[in-house]
Amino acid sequence: MQMARKAEKAGKPKTERLKRKTRDFHRISPLWNVIFNLIAGLFAAACVFPFIFVVIISFTDESVLASEGYRIIPSKWSLEAYRYIFESGDTLLRAYGVTIAVTLIGTAVSLVMIALYAYAISRKNFRYRRFFSIFAILTMLFNGGMIPTYMVVAQLLGLKNSIWALILPLAMNAFYIMILRTFYSTSVPDALVESGKIDGAGEFRIFLKIIVPLSLPGLATIGLFSTLGYWNDWFNALLYIDNPNLVPLQSMLMRIESSMQFIQQNSANSNISMAALGSLPQDTARMAMVVLATLPIIFAYPFFQRYFVQGLTVGAVKE
Repeated sequence: MQMARKAEKAGKPKTERLKRKTRDFHRISPLWNVIFNLIAGLFAAACVFPFIFVVIISFTDESVLASEGYRIIPSKWSLEAYRYIFESGDTLLRAYGVTIAVTLIGTAVSLVMIALYAYAISRKNFRYRRFFSIFAILTMLFNGGMIPTYMVVAQLLGLKNSIWALILPLAMNAFYIMILRTFYSTSVPDALVESGKIDGAGEFRIFLKIIVPLSLPGLATIGLFSTLGYWNDWFNALLYIDNPNLVPLQSMLMRIESSMQFIQQNSANSNISMAALGSLPQDTARMAMVVLATLPIIFAYPFFQRYFVQGLTVGAVKE
């Protein structure tokens, strides 16, 4: 008994030392904490600085930009680039309205379709799970091409000069389906689905009451991807939209830039003086277009961020 007590007493300090070493391993000194914070701050500043520099260039006078080049603090500020863009009057506001409507409606439609499709192929008891998974993956590898797509959208479906021509072609994305299917499979316990079935709930009720609340981080991620896709889309408007009242923001900004390039290239055959051509904002107007097209989506990002943070704790659910 005495030998056992001595061995127990000798073992306790070793155990305490091992625990203390384990705690010290996960703890960093104040100096290294400051160094890591400085590195993270410099990295964040390096990510934000390019956009801030674009904003500065957009407020720079065109003549100063041509003579002095790009500077963080220009010698002369100007609003000429924004004035040139806003001279379009109601066209810019209408383009903003079309883009916002397409983004909101398209994101909602895309989320519903992708979420339902991904949930179906994530269920192990779904009979045609393999078929629909391969069907989605094949669309990532093979594409019908631009001409068949145009014939389907414009002629078969009759969506030309319709707002749905800007929504439906981007509504389904096989890559997003695979991401959300994996999220369902790894983050939603099967026990919760089985408990819902035991209580008499159907598939749609289980999906709405159990799956959707647990899948908000994944749905927010796919929603952000879809929002960015709809907001930045201009190619579908180039193909399917001839009505000037349905032109989205990105397409309208592209047309403004094309008109500027046309004026510059054909200045020798026109009555535009060199002084007027020199005062025409070119580089600053391009930067102003970037600012106008980027600011709204930057303000929308914080609304999705809290769901990304919440996604860190979703895997804590245990069966």
